[in-house]
Amino acid sequence: MNGHDFIIKEPEEAYHAKSKSGEFLSSHFLAEFRKCPMLYQKRIAGEIADEDRPAFTIGRAAHCLILEEPEAFQLRYMVGEPINAKTGKPFGKGTQAYAEWLDAQEKEVISPADFEFITRLDEAVWSHDEAQHLLNDYIPEAVVRAEYCGLPCQIRMDAFSPTRGIVDLKTCDDLTWFEADARRFGYAQQMAFYREVLCVAAGKRWPVHMVAVEKKEPFRCGVWRISEMALDSAANENAAAIARLKDCRKSGVWPTLYEEIRFID
Repeated sequence: MNGHDFIIKEPEEAYHAKSKSGEFLSSHFLAEFRKCPMLYQKRIAGEIADEDRPAFTIGRAAHCLILEEPEAFQLRYMVGEPINAKTGKPFGKGTQAYAEWLDAQEKEVISPADFEFITRLDEAVWSHDEAQHLLNDYIPEAVVRAEYCGLPCQIRMDAFSPTRGIVDLKTCDDLTWFEADARRFGYAQQMAFYREVLCVAAGKRWPVHMVAVEKKEPFRCGVWRISEMALDSAANENAAAIARLKDCRKSGVWPTLYEEIRFID
């Protein structure tokens, strides 16, 4: 992995702070702009608070357990829950006793049940031959920054391999519908943004794969490669959106994109 000086390693919080401030454009904020420029502007201005639901904590922990060294997981998370001495059972998450115990912890907390769940995800990914092949000798949580389409941009790749390229880990409810989910959530646009920013920084394009794993039995895992044609098309959409973003910044006008009458045929 030596010689890849375009790769930056930094805490997740530092990376996200640079996106939230508007200093660097990320794929997440570009997606918000494509959806609604007004939403993007309010988010950057701090008018809309970030929502950190328990599911997000579990998702971050799953990524850490699956993609990083065990030491990284132990450094950031603790597995446990407070036990009621009278009953021998855990306090409910809605109780004051649980809240007080949680406030006293120095790390993010994962319950034993949630840890068992993310362990199942970890086992599913690493027992899949193609996923295991892709995730052989890689840099996890690899940050890259470069000027793209005239704006300072940044990406945080789940995994980057100099030989296999970009690998992104997704969880889903049902693997059968993952390709529909990919279209719904704009995964091609996200991965095209990663590919292009990485290309500016490194001077070449790498292939892009997604590893998806179900969040329920039987915890199926699958691997998809995004075609160059799909990535090129998504990159054109991103470039057009960035051009609109620059226009909005100049004019100070941030539309909702629903100002005009639409038709349902």
